[in-house]
Amino acid sequence: MSDMLSTLLEDVRPRGVLFDRSFMRPPWSLRFDEQAPLSLAMHLRGDGWIEVDGEGVVPLRVGDVAVVVGPTPYTISSSPQVAPTVVVRGDECTTADGRVVDEVPGLWCAPTDDDRWSAALLTATYRVEGSVCDRVLRGLPRALVVPSPALPFPAADLIGAEAARSRPGQRAVVDRLLDLVLVSALREWLDRPDSPAPPWYRARTDLVVGPALELMHDDPAHPWTVGALAAEVNVSRATFARRFADLVGETPIAYLTCWRLCLAADLLRQTDATVDAIAHQVGYANAYALSVAFKREYDIRPSDHRRG
Repeated sequence: MSDMLSTLLEDVRPRGVLFDRSFMRPPWSLRFDEQAPLSLAMHLRGDGWIEVDGEGVVPLRVGDVAVVVGPTPYTISSSPQVAPTVVVRGDECTTADGRVVDEVPGLWCAPTDDDRWSAALLTATYRVEGSVCDRVLRGLPRALVVPSPALPFPAADLIGAEAARSRPGQRAVVDRLLDLVLVSALREWLDRPDSPAPPWYRARTDLVVGPALELMHDDPAHPWTVGALAAEVNVSRATFARRFADLVGETPIAYLTCWRLCLAADLLRQTDATVDAIAHQVGYANAYALSVAFKREYDIRPSDHRRG
C-alpha cells in the first residue's frame, strides 16, 4: 500500500542536525526559533523539559522523542523555571537579548564523561517537500512526545553511540537513524488509542473503508466511482458512501480528488514529466482536465506550481 507515512519518509529529510555538540551543565535553557516545518528533539543523556509556545510544558526524559510540527518556537531546559539563555536560529546562536555568541556558557561542545555535564541533547530540523507530506502533517498537533519505552528500538543508545565516534559516513548514518526515529515516533503516537489521529489514519483499519483507501492509494489513475469501490469491498453503494463519510469526514470522491491532486503537485515539482503525462498518471483525461481541477484546489496553474 502506498501509505502516507511511507511518503513522509521519502519527502522529509534531516537538516541542521546537532549531535555530540550540546552537552549542558544545569541550570540551562535553550530556545529554538528556526522556523522549520518539522523539528525533532531527544536527550541522549540526562532529562529535561520541553515547552512549545502555546502548548504547555512536558517532561522530556532520556530517549523520549519530541516532534514539533510547524515553525512554532520551543524551549528545552533543565527546569521550566530557567529562563532561556541562548536562542538557536539555524547555525547562529544568540543571547536572549540578541548578541551573537561563539561560546555558550554552560555548554560543552564535545563528548565528555564529566558528571557535571549532565545532559546531552540532540536536535534536528527537517525540510519538508511534497503535498502528500503536507497532508500528513496537517493532521498532527503542534507538539507530541513519544516515551522511549514506546519506540521499537533503543534510539538514544544507537544515535549516541554513532555520535560519539568520528568515522567516515557518520552524518549519513545519523540522518538515516533520524529518519527511522521520526517515522517510528509518529507511528507509535498515531496508534495510541487516545491520540487525536487524523480520520484517514484511523479509517485504514476499518474492514470496509481501509481496503477502499488502499485501492485509491495504489491505483489513483483508475476511473474509480463510489459504486465501483463499494463493489470491491462487497457492500452496497449507500452503505459504503455513508461509512466512508462517517470515518474519513469527506466523501470517497472528495478524498480521491485530493489524493490525485496531491500526487500531481508532487510530480510537477519532482519530475520532468509533461502536465499531460502527469494527468494520465493520476487519473485525469488530459492536461486541461488536470489544470481545471488543480486551479480550483490550489488557485494556481500546474505550470506555475512547477516553476514556483
